[in-house]
Amino acid sequence: MLTRASILCAGLLLGFSGCMTTFEPLRTEPATLGHSTPATRTLRVLPPPAEKVYVAVYKFRDQTGQYKPSSVGTSFSTAVTQGATSILIKALEESGWFIPVEREGLSNLLNERKIIRSSRAGFRSGEDNNGDAPMLPPLLFAGIVIEGGVVAYETNVLTGGAGARYFGVGASGQYRQDRVTVYLRAVSTQNGRILKTVHTTKTILSQMIDANLFKFVDFQRLAEAEVGYSSNEPPQICVTEAIEKAVQALVIEGVFDNLWALKNPGDIDGTVFRGYRQEKVLAHRMDVFEISANQHARLSVGLYGSLSLYSGDYARAAWKEGVGIGARYFAMEKVGLEVTAGLSSLKASGSFESEGTVAVVSAVILPFGRYGVSPYVFGGGGLYFAGGEFTSPISEPAEMIPLLNGGAGILFEIVSGVALDVRYGIHYYLDDSLDGAAHGSYNDYTWSWSSGIQYYFGR
Repeated sequence: MLTRASILCAGLLLGFSGCMTTFEPLRTEPATLGHSTPATRTLRVLPPPAEKVYVAVYKFRDQTGQYKPSSVGTSFSTAVTQGATSILIKALEESGWFIPVEREGLSNLLNERKIIRSSRAGFRSGEDNNGDAPMLPPLLFAGIVIEGGVVAYETNVLTGGAGARYFGVGASGQYRQDRVTVYLRAVSTQNGRILKTVHTTKTILSQMIDANLFKFVDFQRLAEAEVGYSSNEPPQICVTEAIEKAVQALVIEGVFDNLWALKNPGDIDGTVFRGYRQEKVLAHRMDVFEISANQHARLSVGLYGSLSLYSGDYARAAWKEGVGIGARYFAMEKVGLEVTAGLSSLKASGSFESEGTVAVVSAVILPFGRYGVSPYVFGGGGLYFAGGEFTSPISEPAEMIPLLNGGAGILFEIVSGVALDVRYGIHYYLDDSLDGAAHGSYNDYTWSWSSGIQYYFGR
């Protein structure tokens, strides 16, 4: 016999499955124009040049030599598109700064010109022709050759996931990040000098989410359901975006280095160039995992608000508010030292209430390093300084009590250099006189939730 809980879980899974049908291809789709990327739109709004530059692209190759990973055997399909030259030529056109000339299919072009010259020579030799057929104009030549290629395609740069299961009902999610790297350089055809080199990277995200039910709802009756979906960012689109970003960087860096000029010199202070400067500063502060230097900063300070719950010899404890300030110093990437001080209130309704100051020194450990979301654990010791009025103590409370502390927290980076810090911990007092009563075999202790803002200083 089905229980209400089982019926509810099955209904939720079926409803989730109904929602997921929107991801299923129920019919064929007509051909569409190619999709634009965020970098495409940026290229199209570049300020116009004083004069367009003729450029040649002979071959923009996949230099990784990497094949698609396969769990069932060797795959001879390449991980990176082999048509990067065509993507680069289109990006050069989209920028409005360059006039590409054909070089990848140069042999085909030369053969066709031979055919044209041969045909014209045949007509000129005919009786109906006066020998005045126009000559074939010369090929355009380029002042700059664009070289480079896709130099790296790393898989599983970051992987992770989460899941939960309770009484046969569960859900999970997984993700994986790959990365593609593009280098681009402009070479002068007059002397072979490399005028400028730029490089860009683009992450490729793959993720999967699923939910399932596996439960015996009655004797020899098993209910089983499963639903999920996965999404994989197309590598070709990611390569396109990386190449277009490299062309944008080449144009802007060339303006900065006076390799070419803007039609309106005042555009150098416009939105596009100003945004590029800011992005470049931020990129220089990122490491290979796109973690900002502020997250690696050795020193940070924070301001906190807290709620504390007393647990001791009196009943009916109540949550009380407090405030604090702290500073952290990381001598190593994952291990640091923290000093905090704050005002705290403790209360057991009708029996005990006090206010005091807590000063603590703790070790902070980030097991997985510092990212946009970084869990951590902490532990140490300190002192509690009693103050204010005490209500109904049995004996005189101590004025200063040593304590041990520990707990766990998580950092959420809000913007570069600023993070939200949320933690939960315990203060275990080494003396049972916190509340003026010494009963039982355990000392007094307090639980506390705290949240605040951490500000990171530079390295």
